[in-house]
Amino acid sequence: MNTTSSLHFAGGKRIMMSFLIVVLAFFGVFAAQPALADTVGDEFSDTIVGNIKNEGDALANVQIVVEGNGYQAEVVTDAEGKWAVGVPEKGTYTVTLIEDTLPEGISVLEGGAQQDVTFGQTGTVVKNFFIGEGPRNTISVFDQFMMRLFDGLNFGLLLGLASIGLSLVFGTTALPNFAHGEMVTFGAIMALMLVSFGVPFWLAIPGAVLLGGASGWAMDSGLWKPLRDRRMGIVQLMIVSIGLSLSVRYMFQFFIGGDTAQLPYSSGTGEIQLFRTVSLGIVDLISMGISLIVIIIFAWWLTNTKIGKATRAVSDNAALASASGIDVDKVIRVVWIAASGLAALAGVMWAYFRPGIRWDMGTQILLFIFAAGVLGGLGTAFGALVGAIIVGVLIETSALFIPSDLKYVGALVVMIVILMFRPQGILGRKERIG
Repeated sequence: MNTTSSLHFAGGKRIMMSFLIVVLAFFGVFAAQPALADTVGDEFSDTIVGNIKNEGDALANVQIVVEGNGYQAEVVTDAEGKWAVGVPEKGTYTVTLIEDTLPEGISVLEGGAQQDVTFGQTGTVVKNFFIGEGPRNTISVFDQFMMRLFDGLNFGLLLGLASIGLSLVFGTTALPNFAHGEMVTFGAIMALMLVSFGVPFWLAIPGAVLLGGASGWAMDSGLWKPLRDRRMGIVQLMIVSIGLSLSVRYMFQFFIGGDTAQLPYSSGTGEIQLFRTVSLGIVDLISMGISLIVIIIFAWWLTNTKIGKATRAVSDNAALASASGIDVDKVIRVVWIAASGLAALAGVMWAYFRPGIRWDMGTQILLFIFAAGVLGGLGTAFGALVGAIIVGVLIETSALFIPSDLKYVGALVVMIVILMFRPQGILGRKERIG
């Protein structure tokens, strides 16, 4: 790779960085918002509904939290006091009315603000609260913050698994891979397929990761390397990745349908009390542990092995790495395998964090994967991890201070503000040319 190609490579990375920031800033507010304020989870067929009234008067903007079977969703009542939350499967769920969102002097009089509901034969269950004048029994803001902080760390770690791979692919090839979300979905579907074929669950997850890595090898061998050899421009490669994303996504829908499937142990595994009122599900704790261990191992590989050091060298300056005798194509191949394997593992973790496997599940978090990479500094693995933790924590904790249906927007706004002062990202550095 000569000096001219180095100029194009570095310049292309800088242009694509600017392009991604603009795209995230422009579309983030719209793409990240969940469903309407009075209905969430409308992609599921089973629904919990309710109507909040006080002496016949509808109460708007009252916050309701539904959780259970590893699933959690938030909603606020509409102008008529109505709300609805779709859930991934029938079962028992805990419905919590946040009393701080009720008008002054109004509280839940019977049964408490936290009540359980259980589905019967139908796909809809009604949960209403007895509202009236009386004292409140509320969870402290500190306890609410700590619960959301742990949820944010869990979300951030699984985002980190996906965003590290995305960031390394960008660092070594300058390609913003918009098909990365489908790599996340692929991992979850492969785990489900292996389980359905009778493979023990504890073998299905590493099997899905290996299949994810194999898919990365196949994509680079069959698509990306031939396109690189033809010296196709970065913009054209980005368009190819968008087309690949759409094609694979609808292939998933064709083969698995539009329903939501569940992995084993998605529900009914119990919770562990950490301190005060803060508790985490056993599956969540295991998920956080697996994510953390894998990230630590990957960090060690990146900093202490020969191929890991070569990966960092290519990400920093591909032309100089090639001139130093590093096989750039081999490094890129390894990066695609590692990125796909990490994305596959993130897909399995995502299937437990927001229980259920759907054909478009990876697309739902693609924006946040990009946001984590851009915030931390595209091309830097450690920056992607830092950005993912920040994005995850901000998304989960911001609902304490802003309407829950705007929590995704709040995280992206913070990202945009940070990038205004440090456009290369938190751990990124300005591009060198030549």
